Amino acid sequence: MRYFVNLSYDGTRYHGWQIQPNGDSVQARLQGALSLLLRSEIIVTGAGRTDAGVHARMMVAHFDFEGALDGRQLTYKLNKLLPRDIAVRSVERVADDLHARFSATSRMYRYYLHTEKNPFLSFTSCELHYPLDFSRMNEAAKVLMDYEDFGAFCKAHADVKTTLCHVTVAEWVQTSPTTWYFEIRANRFLRNMVRAVVGTLIDVGRGRVTLDDFRKIIEGKKRTEAGESMPAHALFLEDITY
Repeated sequence: MRYFVNLSYDGTRYHGWQIQPNGDSVQARLQGALSLLLRSEIIVTGAGRTDAGVHARMMVAHFDFEGALDGRQLTYKLNKLLPRDIAVRSVERVADDLHARFSATSRMYRYYLHTEKNPFLSFTSCELHYPLDFSRMNEAAKVLMDYEDFGAFCKAHADVKTTLCHVTVAEWVQTSPTTWYFEIRANRFLRNMVRAVVGTLIDVGRGRVTLDDFRKIIEGKKRTEAGESMPAHALFLEDITY
């Protein structure tokens, strides 16, 4: 039987979602807790791989177990066992052919910025103090939906078979006089893609890159031509659809 686990986590202390040989990961924590509670070796598969320091307000993972499980009871036990920075929202029985990663139709990320010192945002938002033209940044963000090959924003030497992604939403949203977030939704994302996109859009907002330059960067497909990768702590995986 296949089960979906819906969870969220603060990625500050972890080397990303995926199990790492020399660092703690969210996948390892969840897998260990399930194996202990179910007294069986459990392998969990996530909907994607968040990088070190990246957070998830919504992550979905699946595991297989031969037997009926009480989802509410297992959720309660997992939350008692897992550390405070990982929270399980639900465990649900799903169809055996439903896959946490391959059955997902879209993922949505948000990157948070603030332009005034705020001690309550220091671990979840990126603090910037130079002027940014968000109107121009939104013009550039719309350009992303004209393309499907985002090799320019893929981490160098990443082990990917294709750099094609279908972006359906890309926009900057202001939430207060000093806070913004960049929202992007696509069927899939490349490693480091969102932080590289944000870094390049910030170059547009600072006047370092024109809209024509932005198009040329995408069409050139070279990571070295795009902007810097922004800090991980301000990035959240917000939503996954099936």
